[in-house]
Amino acid sequence: MSAIPTPPDGLVGARGADEEAAARSLAARYQLDYVDVASFAPDPEILQSVPVELMFRYTFLPYRVEGGRLVLVMADPTDIPVVDELSLLLRRPVQPAVGTPSAIQEALKRGSGTQRVLEQASESFKIQVLHGDENGEEVLSIDKIQSDSSPIIRLVDSAVFDALNRRASDIHIETRDTEVVIKYRIDGVLQPAMNPIAKEHHATIISRIKVMAELDIAEKRIPQDGRFRVRIKGRNIDFRVSIMPSVHGEDAVIRILDKESLSKQFSSLRLDVLGFDEKELARFRRFIREPYGMVLVTGPTGSGKTTTLYASLSEIKSEEDKIITIEDPVEYQLRGITQIPVNEKKGLTFARGLRSILRHDPDKIMVGEIRDAETADIAIAAALTGHLVFTTVHANNVIDVLGRFLNMKIEPYNFVSALNCVQAQRLVRMICEHCKRETRAGEDLLVVSGLDPKVYQDTPFWEGAGCLECGGTGYKGRMAISELLDLSDHVRELILARRSSAEIKRAARDEGMVFLRESAVQKALNGHTTLHEINKVTFVEVL
Repeated sequence: MSAIPTPPDGLVGARGADEEAAARSLAARYQLDYVDVASFAPDPEILQSVPVELMFRYTFLPYRVEGGRLVLVMADPTDIPVVDELSLLLRRPVQPAVGTPSAIQEALKRGSGTQRVLEQASESFKIQVLHGDENGEEVLSIDKIQSDSSPIIRLVDSAVFDALNRRASDIHIETRDTEVVIKYRIDGVLQPAMNPIAKEHHATIISRIKVMAELDIAEKRIPQDGRFRVRIKGRNIDFRVSIMPSVHGEDAVIRILDKESLSKQFSSLRLDVLGFDEKELARFRRFIREPYGMVLVTGPTGSGKTTTLYASLSEIKSEEDKIITIEDPVEYQLRGITQIPVNEKKGLTFARGLRSILRHDPDKIMVGEIRDAETADIAIAAALTGHLVFTTVHANNVIDVLGRFLNMKIEPYNFVSALNCVQAQRLVRMICEHCKRETRAGEDLLVVSGLDPKVYQDTPFWEGAGCLECGGTGYKGRMAISELLDLSDHVRELILARRSSAEIKRAARDEGMVFLRESAVQKALNGHTTLHEINKVTFVEVL
């Protein structure tokens, strides 16, 4: 790869505002357009038509087609030989525009996580695959990925590397009748990682994943689960692998657990960075500082329940309290807290582990999830005997949680006496700040969203146009929406009297409870997310 060309004298050594001022001056001097790369939104078809190695070699970004010419944002548009060479290489007339060198290079780095670079990766990288024995000791086996390695090995390892760069939580390898599709789950949504791959490569791709996870290559008829650890750029990253047979062959899902990256976030993690409303946050903080009782967080898989509990423990932990958790698995380690992983093969279940925890003189306990009546009984007993218990359960909203526990044949009086509060939550994608723009919602969208078109037809909403920073999706990052039920005396009486869900909801509303949908709509009105996004994770409340 050729060296990056030196920018003109006016830009050498410039940084930040000085660099931008020099670039604008250069554009004005040569009567060229200046492009703010930070809010750069290239046409996907144009981006697809330009070889990615040329962008890195000559430090430019394709922008748009104007008057039959391809506009390129360049660090040095005064280098006429390079402009002429690009015109020949791209086989079309080229019109240079000006951008700051550092911004272009940053955009190229961010763009390196796109399918273009994954498909055309020309530089090899090395990863170290580490395996653990049953005792948890790391046994190092180094798999060096050289430039002459198998294309399938390069493909799988490139997909892993790329997924990390794009902040993916999972990698999906889906097998279809004539092709194999690789997708990433980013901010809770599946996105294609590259163009479909020919079906003939399916077996070798799955075999490579099985080798990494130390699974049985010959077994293709039953599901298999495994794990592996990768060292990339000095960081250890854990991966959980699930192989599932399907009609067209085996599918694979790789869950990414970047403990080292997230441990830095959790070291200073607090509830106020999760996006909760200030009023609701103040109420929730009051409950997590109670001396005893149960704090219950509910929501579907992937709704951020564990993160909320970790943030709660991070806020209240002190040298004076013994905090013990039992989880399946322990995904992220918290300093100063005793964390126990469930091991059902060895007989360590939530219920058995919780019994042992109570004999270990804890002050506060976190139970990763209540799955059965036995665990629920022990957790409630702990909350009634002077312990503060944090736990989660899968349910759609705070009212459904009550029914879920009562259907476990739990003693209702003990349950409502132990419970301090129930919080239900979801995660919604946030609008990308780099390409955020104001918009108006159409009448159909307002009606579907449960909003009166006459009231909201002129209300400004926001959306993301799509840029390199967010991968063209218009969203980057997620935030929480929640509803918090305070177990007041009146609500406790209604639960014990087995009153209807609608009646309990009305009572909770009268006491000031904000429901999930209302929280979500407020996030959209405040410009944090979109109506389309909140309609995916919540539905219109009917009382």
